[in-house]
Amino acid sequence: MSDLIAKTAIDRRLAEIVTPAIEGLGFELVRIRLMGGKVRTLQIMAERPDGGIVVDECAAISTAVSAILDVEDPVEENYILEVSSPGIDRPLTRLKDFDTWQGYEARIETTELIDGRRRFKGELRGIQGDEVLIEIEEGIIGLQFDWLSDAKLVLTDELIAEMLRQRKASGVVDEDEFDEIETSEGDEADEAETPDTKH
Repeated sequence: MSDLIAKTAIDRRLAEIVTPAIEGLGFELVRIRLMGGKVRTLQIMAERPDGGIVVDECAAISTAVSAILDVEDPVEENYILEVSSPGIDRPLTRLKDFDTWQGYEARIETTELIDGRRRFKGELRGIQGDEVLIEIEEGIIGLQFDWLSDAKLVLTDELIAEMLRQRKASGVVDEDEFDEIETSEGDEADEAETPDTKH
């Protein structure tokens, strides 16, 4: 289990418990985090192997995962379960993500200093073996996947355009919906849901 999918010991334990159910429904676990707060939140990000997920699919995962967690009971305190898509400026948690999203801008952080720095921002250039390739001002560099502590896509116009194109191609997005949301006034616009709405 990659530390980018599940960082802490409890996250890794939770991932072991819920991954079979998520994969059994035909999805992949992208990230899992048990976050603190007045009431803790268990955040699960998932998607289909070819990318994407819709609200009804998030609900199906939530139902399946809830049933397993009720039996296993790995978290003593009360918590809220939140199942969502990775979103547009998604976290990159698996080696394959860096290949899938090559050509797009990303921010990467490493656990140790690499040439005097821990943060890298640039265009993803795919993978080579266990290395993530990223083009920064100095040129293309390779970072061992194991060195990474955090990585996510940067929200750019190109990325938004690509996500909309993918959703339209898969029938998830109806352009008429966007027109309706954009022209709505008052509370209606605030209540409009998108496929990335969290549960």
